[in-house]
Amino acid sequence: MDAAWVGMLVGYLVIFVARVGDMSLDVLRVLLLTRGRRLWAALVGFVEVCIFIVILNYVLQDGLTDPGKILAYAAGFATGNYIGSLIEERLAMGFISLQVFPPLDLVPELTVMLRHAGFGVTVVTGEGRDGPRKVLFILIKRKDLHRACNILNKCDPGIFFNITDARSIHGGVFPSKRVIPGK
Repeated sequence: MDAAWVGMLVGYLVIFVARVGDMSLDVLRVLLLTRGRRLWAALVGFVEVCIFIVILNYVLQDGLTDPGKILAYAAGFATGNYIGSLIEERLAMGFISLQVFPPLDLVPELTVMLRHAGFGVTVVTGEGRDGPRKVLFILIKRKDLHRACNILNKCDPGIFFNITDARSIHGGVFPSKRVIPGK
């Protein structure tokens, strides 16, 4: 392989890697904004745009006559979105609200299980299509979602619940690091 081909391949790789980084930062920036962390979002956005401008300039140098650059740019964009979503999932920043609609006979047991695990549970009586219902409201840290879902599935694998993002909170009951599930 001659030096010209190696140079082109390295250029494509640089475009791809930079675009993956740029788009991963984009996902992180949006996450930070939705979690109310404006200063961090601004700093991440600064780095993101610097990378974007440099790489876009490099891609446009030849007037878009090199399809390899375009493919590397597009592949980096797509991969960066995917990698960014994985990063967002791993960071699990912020809080979510869980609304659980258990069968009436499971409400006491499920409430005890969730509270024993350290979760704050508010039980509200409502009226559903088929009569009275109990709705459990649980505000949790995103990183605790898997643990809360395990409790729900242990109690009833077919239980109905929904999850929404909580932009900001004040007060509440959250599991401490000392809480050991099942004890």
